Amino acid sequence: MIRVLTARDDALLIELDDLDQAVALYESLTTDPLRGVGVPVPGARTLLVPFRPSAITAQALAAELRTRPLERRATSAARTVEIPVRYDGEDLAEAAELLGWSTDELVRRHTAAAWTVGFVGFAPGFAYLTSDDPELVVPRRASPRTRVPAGSVALAGPYSGVYPRESPGGWQLVGRTDAPVWDVTRDRPALMLPGDEVRFVPLPAGPTAPAGPPEPGTDPGGATAGGSAAGGTAGDSGSSGGAARGNGVEVVRVGVQALVQDLGRPGSEGAGVSASGALDRPSLRAANCAVGNPSDAAAIESVGGLRLRARGPQVLAVTGAAGDVVVRPGPGGPDKTGACRPDRRPRPGEPFALDDGDELRLAPPTRGVRVYVAVRGGIDVPPVLGSRSTDVLAGLGPEPLGAGDVLPVGVPARGLPAAGPSSVAATGTPGDDRSGTGGTPPSGGLPAVGEVTELPIVLGPRDDWFDDAALTRLTGQDWVVTPRSNRVGLRLDGEPVARVRDKEGAELPSEGCVTGAIQMPPDGLPVLFLADHPLTGGYPVIGAVVAGHVPLAGQLPAGARVRFTIQNHPGGTP
Repeated sequence: MIRVLTARDDALLIELDDLDQAVALYESLTTDPLRGVGVPVPGARTLLVPFRPSAITAQALAAELRTRPLERRATSAARTVEIPVRYDGEDLAEAAELLGWSTDELVRRHTAAAWTVGFVGFAPGFAYLTSDDPELVVPRRASPRTRVPAGSVALAGPYSGVYPRESPGGWQLVGRTDAPVWDVTRDRPALMLPGDEVRFVPLPAGPTAPAGPPEPGTDPGGATAGGSAAGGTAGDSGSSGGAARGNGVEVVRVGVQALVQDLGRPGSEGAGVSASGALDRPSLRAANCAVGNPSDAAAIESVGGLRLRARGPQVLAVTGAAGDVVVRPGPGGPDKTGACRPDRRPRPGEPFALDDGDELRLAPPTRGVRVYVAVRGGIDVPPVLGSRSTDVLAGLGPEPLGAGDVLPVGVPARGLPAAGPSSVAATGTPGDDRSGTGGTPPSGGLPAVGEVTELPIVLGPRDDWFDDAALTRLTGQDWVVTPRSNRVGLRLDGEPVARVRDKEGAELPSEGCVTGAIQMPPDGLPVLFLADHPLTGGYPVIGAVVAGHVPLAGQLPAGARVRFTIQNHPGGTP
């Protein structure tokens, strides 16, 4: 039976009877895709289906999904992966005791079971495996670890999995492997994808061995936890040589944080990779438009205090958060006369030139929190999975920028003239992605510390975990953005919102989450997911910020106040 739930104004969450049906619907949409429908994200018994409302309505999509088959493909078509494991995990004895078995019996049952990849989430390449052994069910640890080593083989509930990179985790650790479960240098970075069959092979004491056979052209020993500025996906072109020519921008001072961002890497959700990308996409597009770049060119996202120095003549533009922007001339000018030149203060969204040695200095923002600096030609670091964006949670893309880094600049595309500020969305003005409702803060929509920003939300998919009193508390108070917020999500403080469907502590099976989702942990304090959020989560999502206002959420500084306004009604699903 299919239950269709609202996940955002441009996404549905399809709830099914079990994991097999979720994978069957995922396979149906990937082999026979629908126009206007994005890459679906499978969960334990759900499928998150993003769509473009201009191409298909929620009602039409729901009707089409109800006609799709819910039977899995033939197992003969599935790919089989073997994972060699040394069973010496810290929790092996405890997990065996919880099951009432010896450690030898746990190892025997774990290796004898036939495992299937249901979905990939939590981190890139982290596959949730289910088995044909119904007794192999272990509760999660009461207290999660802050550090789980890469390659750890673990159990939690009916699932087994392998941690692709070091991360926090609450699963029971039973062993470890050197299998390269995630490697961005492969054509298929994730070793295990939904529908694959997996066998765990016990190894004697000593070094483990990689899963085999390796894919052609790959080095099993070269698995990485994530990408860096020095490595890209196989088949991606690297830098066009700007740094070698001495042409680029040098980072003199980072400030709070500076990252390379573009419009993200959509299309890899099936491997557990979120789109990431610029938090304020209209501002990124505006900056690129101003200097004559394609709208998806890579730029710098800064949280304030950034200083850049031109290596060779450059054309730049600054958009996003409001703050003082100063161009300080370098020693001499183009004629090297050493004549004193005054500082300049370019207008928001205005293209301006830097001579060799000139510096761009950004003061901490007074409104908003993220500034975008585009350079004509684009920041030309090597792409990872088709994008130059830094995903801070997944560890993909270039490393965060540091003082002394020199970023290469690409060759400008022909036929793209620079545009003045009147032709682009100026700093502080809501662009087409964040317009359409009242209640925005002063100064053109950019939020500030202490002021209230209204964010319209749609309820769902798990608003039925909350009663009317909880919804009133969610929307009837001003939430404060805490300093613990980052690109993963905004952590909000206020009067907690209580669940009414905890079912004596029962956990919600992991399911896909959209950017802008408002997740409710047990403490009742909302977490509003931003671009680098985990692809799946296990806490109920009470609602989501409408898609056009997600960029505004990305500009909320710590200390800003947020008020949610409901744009749909409880029970209003397609």
